[in-house]
Amino acid sequence: MTDNGAYCCSTRQALEGLAVFSGLKKNPLLCAFVKLLEVEDAERVPGVLITAWARFTALFARYAGGAPFCRVIYSLALADVNDFTLAAERGDWDGDRFLTALAANDLAALSRAAVFDFGRLIDFYTELFRGTGQAALVRIESEARLIMPGGGSSSGGTSSAGIADDVWTPNVFAACIRKTGAGDFAGHKMFYIVDGKPHPADNADPVRLSSLSGYTEERQIVISNTLRFLSVNGGKAPENLPAANNILLYGDRGCGKSATVKAVCNEYADRGLRLVELRKAELATLPAVMSMLAGRGLRFILFIDDLSFDAGDGDFMMLKAMLEGGIEITPSNVVIYATSNRRHLVKEPRSDRPASSGDVRAFDTMQEQLSLADRFGVTVIFSSPSQDEYLSIAEFIARRHGVLPQGASATRVQRFRENAVRWERWFNGRSPRTAAQFVEWLVGGDDFPWE
Repeated sequence: MTDNGAYCCSTRQALEGLAVFSGLKKNPLLCAFVKLLEVEDAERVPGVLITAWARFTALFARYAGGAPFCRVIYSLALADVNDFTLAAERGDWDGDRFLTALAANDLAALSRAAVFDFGRLIDFYTELFRGTGQAALVRIESEARLIMPGGGSSSGGTSSAGIADDVWTPNVFAACIRKTGAGDFAGHKMFYIVDGKPHPADNADPVRLSSLSGYTEERQIVISNTLRFLSVNGGKAPENLPAANNILLYGDRGCGKSATVKAVCNEYADRGLRLVELRKAELATLPAVMSMLAGRGLRFILFIDDLSFDAGDGDFMMLKAMLEGGIEITPSNVVIYATSNRRHLVKEPRSDRPASSGDVRAFDTMQEQLSLADRFGVTVIFSSPSQDEYLSIAEFIARRHGVLPQGASATRVQRFRENAVRWERWFNGRSPRTAAQFVEWLVGGDDFPWE
């Protein structure tokens, strides 16, 4: 076997020997890359090699997004969920010497692949082709230059494209995982649950706290609680005593309850905060979701939006037990933030009231229905704004969108305010959401239905 063939073969064997990162062996791009390096196959004729190269480059174009091969391999390693990356996310990876040794060997193998010299692969192909398939070789060589960092210049075993050599050591790699998280949690801020498993929200709401107006005191309660939650690992909370409360955001529709929760997540995502939305239809999976998140090193807001129950709803008792009172406690890295238009979360038929009920324990029945909301440690109330508050919010939004410049004349501001009042009377009532809808209408043109 030639030197070039041996180089390709040893790189392939290194990848086939992945242990802790063995899940990467099923990655389509790495599978296609390994296929290029199977130098012992007697069927490695020009047509087979060209087909293998075409498949590899097609997958590389899908994964790379313009990045060189070394950066793609590094990103795949960061995204892999395994015993080492989960331990790194929790910050206890160095407690298992054997696991660390396995990870070190795997990271060395991945580093070898990351700095692979495609020039030597082309030389190997040239040796195999022996004067045939030259047109294909020219194409392969030109494409290989684009895959390698620096337009094809080999770094001779060192990384480039902004990746330092030491990123592949367990210490540095684990530190990166600790900061960003592993798997999908590294690349996304918000998730929703489907069949008991988190799925990234590809078009997550980018709302930030700076884009919200009004409700400063209400919002500050949520912010303060979240910051206490993020400080759990900072030693500020006694052992086994949660530093943060579950929160119920209750109030009138369109007042920014959900926006507040999403904005808080976006604000502190770089500190390891993630939001996982659990829709009411998925409430039955809550215990499994809690168990899954408990093993992660990140902090999670389990977000239940527009929560309410009918009397006798089985999910009511399950959520009540998970909040407080069941044999299992909520994991220390999870808090529940729920929004609702109902103060006590459960629809209360008049027949359930003691005076009109035939239930001899009617007061007990009513107390049962009220008890769920009480198990949220904090209730934050978002009430409909006054007219002045509504107009202040509308002006804030309008200025952010350039509809109402800072130096606008008094006449223009007055006309804006009058039309904002007309809008809320004509349509959805007075709320921040109505103010935003009014401004959105102005962005598309200032003609009004009443004019």
